[in-house]
Amino acid sequence: MSRVRVRLAIGVAVLGVVATTTAALAGDSAKRQFRANLSGYEEVPTLSTPGVGTFRAAVSRSSDEIRYELHYDALESQVLQSHIHLGAPAVNGGITAFLCTNLGNGPAGTPACPDPPATVTGTITPDQVTAGASAQGIGAGEFNELVAAMRAGATYANVHSQTRPGGEIRGQIGNDADEND
Repeated sequence: MSRVRVRLAIGVAVLGVVATTTAALAGDSAKRQFRANLSGYEEVPTLSTPGVGTFRAAVSRSSDEIRYELHYDALESQVLQSHIHLGAPAVNGGITAFLCTNLGNGPAGTPACPDPPATVTGTITPDQVTAGASAQGIGAGEFNELVAAMRAGATYANVHSQTRPGGEIRGQIGNDADEND
């Protein structure tokens, strides 16, 4: 009878370890996957525009790059540039990373912004983190600070157009597991 109890206890312990590990991995994945839905209603000041977009990103397991996909459509004019900014909802902030640009002002490797409807993909490394938010605490190359701000929900993706150079569509970046953004 005692052997059965020992085997049962070992089985329960193994199941506990497996469940804990699975939960930890799922939690880690949620902290590495990000998304945002972009619209003019999230711009500051709020805009009425037919433009819409989505932003998806994932931090690599080695935590040294962010791979992203930006999609936008129905903008009122040609896209000038797109960025990740440091800022809470309804607050404008500095540029931390370029997603695309047609102005030649991004770091090396920044893709061009195609005409809508378009999808832009790219990778952000420490070299692509700009000094645009240095007054807010994220300096050039401070990749880990950018990732921490994304995890805290303190960044947004923004697409700037010719008609709306301050930004036509915007979306607060949240964890992919979040349902409220």
